[in-house]
Amino acid sequence: MIKIEGLSKTFKVARRSSGLGEAVRSFFSPKYSEVNALRDVSFSIDEGEIVGYIGPNGAGKSTTIKVMSGILVPDSGDCNIMGYVPWRDRVQYVKNIGVVFGQRSQLWWDVPIVDSFELLRDIYRVPEDNYRKNLNMLTETLNLSEIINTPARQLSLGQRMRCELAASLIHDPKILFLDEPTIGLDAISKIAVRNFIKTINKENNVTVILTTHDMNDIETLANRIIMIGKGQILYDGNLNKLRDKFVTHKTVTIDYNENASPIELNGAALLSWSKDRATYAVDIKQRGVSDVISELSAKLEIIDVAVDSEPIEEIIIKLYKEHQV
Repeated sequence: MIKIEGLSKTFKVARRSSGLGEAVRSFFSPKYSEVNALRDVSFSIDEGEIVGYIGPNGAGKSTTIKVMSGILVPDSGDCNIMGYVPWRDRVQYVKNIGVVFGQRSQLWWDVPIVDSFELLRDIYRVPEDNYRKNLNMLTETLNLSEIINTPARQLSLGQRMRCELAASLIHDPKILFLDEPTIGLDAISKIAVRNFIKTINKENNVTVILTTHDMNDIETLANRIIMIGKGQILYDGNLNKLRDKFVTHKTVTIDYNENASPIELNGAALLSWSKDRATYAVDIKQRGVSDVISELSAKLEIIDVAVDSEPIEEIIIKLYKEHQV
């Protein structure tokens, strides 16, 4: 469905030192440096996938999305999406995609949300029956009924982002590009957006490419991640395989009936101990978590067990460090 081969994109950036003299000199004799935003980027995505596209600031994420959505033209390389070249077949191509940029709006600021939807219907030439069906589904799923007649400027950020999602899907796109869709949202709004993305992916088989710095978004939605750094693809694979590579310990917390003395275990470091609770760091390279729990259950009257893995943020940081980005 999506096939990217050898994409490269370079930007010229003006450079000058501070001060009035430097400002005058740069006006008559500007100096530039080149920034390689993308360097030989290649990957493919199948229909119905949700892919997390991650990387530090300035890595090339937004540039890739803009090329894939037809906004930017690369210096070299091929991009074939559903048989279209985005920047060449733009009019036909955009009917098949929806784009949400967390820092940009496609809603008209001073008019009611429903008027923006009506205008988008005309732009995309959506048949009336399809439009009404989609509008009803999106209004119900995203809980827009109370705000659909309110101007965009009067909405909270969370409300506006739900409307942005609806606007990007009013024309039944097959691919949804999401660039920081939950930025600045409260916990309730984030959960609502995540649940909606999972719903449209499952029910409508919409392919989703998600770029975000919120690793909880990635962990909740995506089984596959593509990591870019300094304009190059550094990792492309399953999130669980990434855990297997970098996670060396798991934390096991045991609640039990009162016990006076700590229990030492091979392959598990005792982090804390009280008369009714203990926490161990289990080296999963040496022994399994279930083995540790079995040994403890033979020595204690266990009430409850909790197993925690290393947070996804720390795993991603290790991946960044490995590739020095």
